[in-house]
Amino acid sequence: MNKQNLEILGLSEGATKEEIKSSYEALREKYLEERFMDGEKGNNAAKMLTKIEVAYNELLNELSETASEFDADGAYNKVEEIIKSGDLDGAQRELDAFNERGAQWHYLQSVIFYRKNWMNESKKQLEIALQLEPENEKYKDSYKKLVDKLNYDANRSGAAANDGNRTVYEGQNIEAGPEDQMGGNFCSSCIQCCYLNMCINCLCNGCCR
Repeated sequence: MNKQNLEILGLSEGATKEEIKSSYEALREKYLEERFMDGEKGNNAAKMLTKIEVAYNELLNELSETASEFDADGAYNKVEEIIKSGDLDGAQRELDAFNERGAQWHYLQSVIFYRKNWMNESKKQLEIALQLEPENEKYKDSYKKLVDKLNYDANRSGAAANDGNRTVYEGQNIEAGPEDQMGGNFCSSCIQCCYLNMCINCLCNGCCR
């Protein structure tokens, strides 16, 4: 807290909001009476009214900013606990309620996306977090692990795609020829069977004559 402002209000470091307000009100009442006095005392009282007003407002602003930082840290910790519990929708609702979205916000959003198996979205959020805090070791380590996982999954998918036993449609092979598409060679077998039956019928009819 600003030491000069504390001295103006007659306070010490660590003063509470109530103490600041109480000191301000007592001094204001004092100087309001003295400002109507003649001579230098009246002039000093008028100057002090301005000083205590500025000191009071600045000290309250400092306390407000400190409280906001504490609340943000507490809220982020709450989101982390909800994520650990497995309630990803609840964690997302908590994150959505944040007005300011800094590096830690994007990191936690990345964690939620990762838990949902939305890897590309998770990677994008981590990249934003690193842009905001490029020296954060936790973010850098998480990003490296995620990229390694994405590369591993991509390589594994590529190997599976080259497997000759993988099928496009049920009953079809990737390397199947044109006669085997859309139902295999079932139709060609039927044609051969029908042609054979037709030949047999013709022979039978010839014999009967």
